[in-house]
Amino acid sequence: MATHKVTGEFNVKLNPIEGYAKGIDGVNLGRMSIDKTFTGELEATSTGEMLSAMTATQGSAGYVAIEQEVGTLAGKQGSFVLQHFGTMDKGQDRLILEVVPDSGNNELTGLSGKMAIRIEEGVHFYDFEYQL
Repeated sequence: MATHKVTGEFNVKLNPIEGYAKGIDGVNLGRMSIDKTFTGELEATSTGEMLSAMTATQGSAGYVAIEQEVGTLAGKQGSFVLQHFGTMDKGQDRLILEVVPDSGNNELTGLSGKMAIRIEEGVHFYDFEYQL
């Protein structure tokens, strides 16, 4: 199966929402809503939720998130779910975004792949490698 790569920009809005756990001992646990708009070969909007843990150490944190993209990918209509896993260790970050298996539908049924996020001068970019 051929691997395709598309790149573009996205806008993101994060807003705090009520969470269950608050954190103790210098750890702040948070919950946010995610609203994104993607442009380029991925023309889509997404909604999702993020859970985060900010530690007392500057630059050390973690988050997980789930978001569902709805729109077109290289002209094919449908939706799919991205799962995030991110950590920061004193400013060194590691971020994994993968398509949830079997989450693609309509013309995106069978989609798999991974996405990288870049922030350059305040602009968010995505690099999406996928198989369909």
